[in-house]
Amino acid sequence: MRVRSVIIKFSYYCVALLFLTNAFLLESCTSNTRKVNEETEEGARLVKKYCVSCHVSVDPDLLDQDTWKNNVLPAMGKKLGISQWSGQYFQEDLHAGISIVEWQKIVEYFAQNSPRKLPANKSVKPLVGNDFSIERPVVFDTTNVASTTMVKFDPSQGKVYTADIMSQSLYTWDINLKLVAKKAFESPVVDVSFFNDEITKVREELITCIGIINPVDNPKGKVFKTSNGNQNALSTLAETLPRPVKSVTADINKDGLNDIVVCGFGNTVGGLYLFKQIKDKKYSKITLAPRAGATMATIGDYNNDGWFDIMCLFAQEDEGIWMYLNDQKGGFKSVNVLRFPPVYGSSSFQLIDFNKDGFQDILYTSGDNSDFSRILKPYHGIYIFTNNGRNQFKQSFFYPINGCTKAVAADFNQDDKMDIATIAFFADYKNNPQESFMYLMQDQPGQFKAHTLSVEKMGKWLNMDVNDFDNDRYPDIILGNFSIEGFNQEGVKPSWDTKSPFIVLKNQFNKRVN
Repeated sequence: MRVRSVIIKFSYYCVALLFLTNAFLLESCTSNTRKVNEETEEGARLVKKYCVSCHVSVDPDLLDQDTWKNNVLPAMGKKLGISQWSGQYFQEDLHAGISIVEWQKIVEYFAQNSPRKLPANKSVKPLVGNDFSIERPVVFDTTNVASTTMVKFDPSQGKVYTADIMSQSLYTWDINLKLVAKKAFESPVVDVSFFNDEITKVREELITCIGIINPVDNPKGKVFKTSNGNQNALSTLAETLPRPVKSVTADINKDGLNDIVVCGFGNTVGGLYLFKQIKDKKYSKITLAPRAGATMATIGDYNNDGWFDIMCLFAQEDEGIWMYLNDQKGGFKSVNVLRFPPVYGSSSFQLIDFNKDGFQDILYTSGDNSDFSRILKPYHGIYIFTNNGRNQFKQSFFYPINGCTKAVAADFNQDDKMDIATIAFFADYKNNPQESFMYLMQDQPGQFKAHTLSVEKMGKWLNMDVNDFDNDRYPDIILGNFSIEGFNQEGVKPSWDTKSPFIVLKNQFNKRVN
């Protein structure tokens, strides 16, 4: 009995000890969990306090841990007066925008809540199509690497325009892709648009030169105009611009004179500008948005009041699309339409009515991958945002494409449904190089099937234009080859043609119909 009593007491002791141990562990785990949650909440609060003043809040899971730690966070810290040396952060001066303690909490927040690796995109393998034939220029420079900065169809004249970095020239090609003119400029041409003079009705060209290709704050960009297409008779419309990349024209204020809207992409400094035409062919400059990143703009009457408005995509820091509504008194009201995280790499947009309801929807691409987070991202690709009729847009479609650069909607097979052509300068060249060019055919409303032509061996596509080049009612495609940089993936070397400046994809759908 004594032995049994001892055993029972020992058992009670063990149970009690086990209970106390479990209670201690439970309290410890709860305490640690509470501590992690509190740190996460504090980090999230500091992100909202310091980061959203510049751009929309960024979820940690948009990038992997190494990219946050080694690239993005050091760059973000500099903007707040925090520098890094040998992996340690310190304040550059006592007037830094954030304390070092707060900054460390932000760093820890991203470290704790970001994945070790981003998931791969879930795109469907495209079908290999034969809907376009491929044509190349007859003769071109084979001594330099292709550095095409712009391609443009001009169906009214039966011409193709291209430009490059190496010669800083604008080239004109005829309908047979034979070079017929070459004009050198002070800096690379990045955009050409066509319009008729408001008084003489003569066709003219608006030519935008970026000034400096590299991302620096040195305003040397210019916008020129030709006289009757004579590129040897240029007039300067605007100068000292911060890396302008796009210019469009329209009579904004209804005075009978064409005005010009210029996207000054810049670097840390840039802007969206309106050059209002005044007397004697001179222009008065109005800054609509004094910030960098203006990359594409369109002009149209977006609120149906009879006056031209402006819509612009910004692709630097605070990414998104803004609408500038004409107040009919010489001013504009800024309205944000869509906003994206700064890691998206906004690259293009187009207004097009996809669902045939009479309202213009937005075709948008994300994929610029040349900044601080040069990794493949599953949210890069093509988006469609549907207009509810009040210029409020909701995402209705997404197709993932690594490093997507541009998308253009057109009805390629003339079945009364919009299709999409797309290029990806930062495609996954290791595993899926065919995504560098694809076209999505809309077979059912809102449903697309992806196709490719396997032209990834013919160039590295930075620019694209879509138009009915040969006037057969079926849109054609031109792709510009830029092969001097942009190889983000380790081990990737050019396996494509690095010399041919462009190719033309001639639409073959009409031959099937006939």
